[in-house]
Amino acid sequence: MANVLRSPRLLRREVLAGLVVALALIPEAISFSILAGVDPKVGLFASFTMAVSIAFLGGRPAMITAATGAIALVIAPVARDHGLDYLLATVILGGILQVIFGLAGTAQLMRLLPRSVMVGFVNALAILIFLAQLPQLGLETHGGLHIVGVPWMVFPLVALGLLLLWALPKLTTAVPAPLVVIVVLTALVMLGGLSVPEVRGEGELPRSLPSLLIPDVPLTFETLKIIAPYAFAMAMVGLLESLMTAKLVDDITDTHSNKSRESWGQGAANVITGFFGGMGGCAMVGQTMINVKASGARSRVSTFLAGVFLLVLIVGFGDLVGQIPMAALVAVMIMVAIGTFDWHSVAPSTLKRMPRSETMVMLTTVVFVVATHNLAIGVSAGVILGFMLFARRVYHLVGVDRELIENADGSVYARYTVTGELFFASSNDLVYLFHYADDPERVVIDLSKSHVWDASTVAALDGIVQKYARKDKTVEIVGLNEASSHIHERLTGQLPSH
Repeated sequence: MANVLRSPRLLRREVLAGLVVALALIPEAISFSILAGVDPKVGLFASFTMAVSIAFLGGRPAMITAATGAIALVIAPVARDHGLDYLLATVILGGILQVIFGLAGTAQLMRLLPRSVMVGFVNALAILIFLAQLPQLGLETHGGLHIVGVPWMVFPLVALGLLLLWALPKLTTAVPAPLVVIVVLTALVMLGGLSVPEVRGEGELPRSLPSLLIPDVPLTFETLKIIAPYAFAMAMVGLLESLMTAKLVDDITDTHSNKSRESWGQGAANVITGFFGGMGGCAMVGQTMINVKASGARSRVSTFLAGVFLLVLIVGFGDLVGQIPMAALVAVMIMVAIGTFDWHSVAPSTLKRMPRSETMVMLTTVVFVVATHNLAIGVSAGVILGFMLFARRVYHLVGVDRELIENADGSVYARYTVTGELFFASSNDLVYLFHYADDPERVVIDLSKSHVWDASTVAALDGIVQKYARKDKTVEIVGLNEASSHIHERLTGQLPSH
């Protein structure tokens, strides 16, 4: 960040990026407030406090955190059934849980996400960003696709915006293209007296600053029972979306972020937001892409200024901001959706080379996220399918070779060489791969080319030993590496047989 403050060129880039993001946040925050069933100022104040807080506390510079649809969907029932104070208490508790999860190191679980799930996540979010613009184009997607009336001038304005967003970066990057589009289209609408949907049509902008407050809820176990399930869901969904967005920014900028700091930083930002009357939030992929990809921002300055500009615009310049045509913001978001989608992942050449299982996981993630509008469900479905398919592949890589060996004294023993990774998926059928009746009295099982991972494998080995024992035959297990020997010695004979 020091380099940005010392360089006028870099600082200008960060300032303009923050301004563009702030303008894009206003209609989004208002929409998410309506989705959560609260006053527009609750979402707008949340976007301000989240952005400013995470600029100092977060672990991923240039990532935008504000009120989001994912969080709004999770906490909407609280506002509907119990009121705003309970919603704020839920946000605060959710933030506390995120801090605990972050300090406990749960961010490291991101390493378990397969690449195909990450690609599906990105593609699904691009689709959701695009679908969210359809109502402004006269296409309502709730309850099936149907047409609603919009002024015809919306379409040429959006088309002009898309053309400028495509052409301007080829001519100059001195000023972010999204900012130029917003200024140009707003000027055209105002000078031409065009009657098209504007930002002020999304909801009334607040006229005062947010103030510190304490939710008026009884501090009882009954209150905890009401808010805890929603707080936990909010914490998990917020962390999942934020950490995946952070990884996406890591890939785009070729830099590394501190995921643990981002986790507890998100929690702290939500706690602060709850005490200032905000609805909470998490990282926003669309606005982050505007900041990082479209505007070229790379530091915390842009994130901080996005929050500051947001508050200044809605409180100080509300009348002017309210006249921005929604067509300008729709054009920006459509271009963001196009830029976010991983087109390489669906190219015919890629699909031919990619294993079918990888493609299935990616498509499953996309379908579940888009169908449910719930990131947690979609990613969970992708991860579960990914691990199932991985276990299936590993299962087929386990082999058992049998050899009869004659000793110097003429006696014969059977030697089984087991190869591959032994865990619950691959070891369950291990018991059926031995010749109990035909083998001689001594049997050696060589595990030098395999690894014992879990209790299921130890139980399977115990079962094999017991089957031979019932036929008065002895089994010697050899070749265990140190880790396998440790888990085998600790669990063998201690597991119930079924």
